This record gives sequence, C-alpha cells and structure tokens, in this order.
Amino acid sequence: MTDDNAVSALAALAHNDRLRAFRTLVRAGPNGMASGEIADHLQVPPTRMSFHLASLERAGLLRSWRDGRRILYAASYDDMRRLLAFLTEDCCSGNPEICGELAPLAALCSSDDCV
Repeated sequence: MTDDNAVSALAALAHNDRLRAFRTLVRAGPNGMASGEIADHLQVPPTRMSFHLASLERAGLLRSWRDGRRILYAASYDDMRRLLAFLTEDCCSGNPEICGELAPLAALCSSDDCV
C-alpha cells in the first residue's frame, strides 16, 4: 500500500456516516447489504448514503455489484487488511509490548502485498 492509498482510505473513513457504514458492512460479511438496507439501518437518507458508499468504494474499502434493481455493497477485507498492516508495519520498533496485539498484524504483509 502506498501513502496515497492510505490517505485516500483514511480520508474516506473520516466521516461519521461513512465510518458507520463501513463498520456495518464489515459486520455484515462478504455477502454485504443493499444500499437501501444500509441507509435504513443507519437512519441516513438513501441518496446521502449512496454518496458515502461511492466515496468508500473509490477509496478501495468497499466493492459493489448489482442484484436486479439493487446495488449490494460489501467490505473489501483484503484492502482493509492492507490498510491495517500499513498502519502497523513499523509498530513497536522491536518492542512488542508497546503495540500488544497489533504487532502480529504487521507481520501479515510484506512491503506491498498482504498474505
């Protein structure tokens, strides 16, 4: 992951509605949810939710697909892991007690690719 990719993902998450939508989709699993369901669940107007979901998708944190008339969204777990690994790759400077349980996460990725 590059610095620019990380900044884009973090900027997309830096809004309450988008963060809540992303966390909802992480919990929903790989089958995702329809945009209208997400809007209802979070009590956000559907057009505003569509705007936020598109922002998260452009940042690479979500994937979408059409199912009839509905658009389904799911978290991109690979990209989420890349972001988390990027944020923790230099964690602890050799002192695992500083980062606790985050240290093993950094070991999941090489310089650019998550395992």
